[in-house]
Amino acid sequence: MSDSPEKLKLGALVALVVGSMIGGGIFSLPQNMAASAGVGAVLIGWAITAVGMLTLAFVFQTLANRKPNLDGGVYAYAKAGFGDYMGFSSAWGYWISAWLGNVGYFVLLFSTLGYFFPIFGEGNTPAAVIGASILLWAVHFLVLRGIKEAAFINLVTTVAKVVPLVLFALVCLFAFKLDVFTADIWGLGSPDLGSVMNQVRNMMLVTVWVFIGIEGASIFSSRAEKRSDVGKATVIGFITVLLFLVLVNVLSMGVMTQPELAKLQNPSMAAVLKYVVGDWGAVLISIGLIISLLGALLSWVLLCAEIMFAAAKDHTMPEFLRKENANQVPANALWLTNAMVQIFLVITLFSASTYLSLIYLATSMILVPYLWSAAYGFLMALRGETYEQAPGERSKDLIIGAIALLYAIWLLYAGGMKYLLLSALLYAPGAILFAKAKRELGQPIFTNVEKLIFAAVVAGALFAAYGLYDGFLTL
Repeated sequence: MSDSPEKLKLGALVALVVGSMIGGGIFSLPQNMAASAGVGAVLIGWAITAVGMLTLAFVFQTLANRKPNLDGGVYAYAKAGFGDYMGFSSAWGYWISAWLGNVGYFVLLFSTLGYFFPIFGEGNTPAAVIGASILLWAVHFLVLRGIKEAAFINLVTTVAKVVPLVLFALVCLFAFKLDVFTADIWGLGSPDLGSVMNQVRNMMLVTVWVFIGIEGASIFSSRAEKRSDVGKATVIGFITVLLFLVLVNVLSMGVMTQPELAKLQNPSMAAVLKYVVGDWGAVLISIGLIISLLGALLSWVLLCAEIMFAAAKDHTMPEFLRKENANQVPANALWLTNAMVQIFLVITLFSASTYLSLIYLATSMILVPYLWSAAYGFLMALRGETYEQAPGERSKDLIIGAIALLYAIWLLYAGGMKYLLLSALLYAPGAILFAKAKRELGQPIFTNVEKLIFAAVVAGALFAAYGLYDGFLTL
């Protein structure tokens, strides 16, 4: 890839970060948040999330600048810090999370179209699955034409999706009522919300989902025109998206009460705007969401193929995933990704997989790669590696790394045992590809420590499989 003259500029990298972060999540935010927390807990949760995610963004920025030789972001950092199997698991977990998220996006896209065409229902009817499949392969062949072209289309859809968000914020600012906002600050009027601590914990899993994509620029580091742009794009993208998320969430809580918001159908932003300005508000937001989802799908298809390609390039994934077409697109990685999306789209017909259940599973798969990236940033500062010329920066990065690491551990806890076990079930089969890559190099598959880790993953997977069979775990 590095011999390609066509490189991604800062604007394209920022659009990749914003484009992959603003997908469908923000459009359902008013209801998703109100369903799990009152105003006070929402504000506390956003404060913790902003600090935690900002430190994570800074870790990605620091690693992009200090380790310019590591391409592929989350995957490369796990491998450099904790060995081949951890690197492989990060790439594998990230990849599964990304295409599972895409299945969720297709369900949400066709459930939004169901607003105009009832035949699509909740996004999991036969008509919706056929429509989603046609769209999936249209995106597939578009990406096969070239990363540069796809990144440009992503830039256009990113601009188009920001317009309805700005309009929503302006309208709600004028409709905002302080007495509605402060009516039941701690959610004590809704006993089903539980304690404030419980509310904070529940809302924070939704906030993680809306921030996934923060690492978008670092995944494409090898295609960036300037390495320093990777870190800049990560921080600019993060701050832009944080601002939109908090505005959409907080302003809607001053327009409608928590119980009213919790009962809305998604995309709930459409219902909030309809409440203020009438039907055209709902239509505007629905169109914005459709454009937004198309752009996010494109971003994530690119990220899926890129992470597999980067891992195959340095022999952590099998060789067949390294194959590029004439347009320098990792074609085999793309075919494998979209075949998996297609299989899962068909599965949504037979299981009641809703957007939210898919999203929670996708989120839990990505928490592990985030954890290893934060741990690697922390370890580097702890050892003083790459800080020989600038010892003053070391203590700052040590604190940032420590906060990011604590936040990543807290997220695993907030996600709960159920999703950790279900993700073990998806992590375990990856070892087949890992073994194939090791055989191609003529190396032993696992080190002694990796054998223990793999045994723990298999034990978790077996327990999860039994749980699904017995019915005490559900998807």
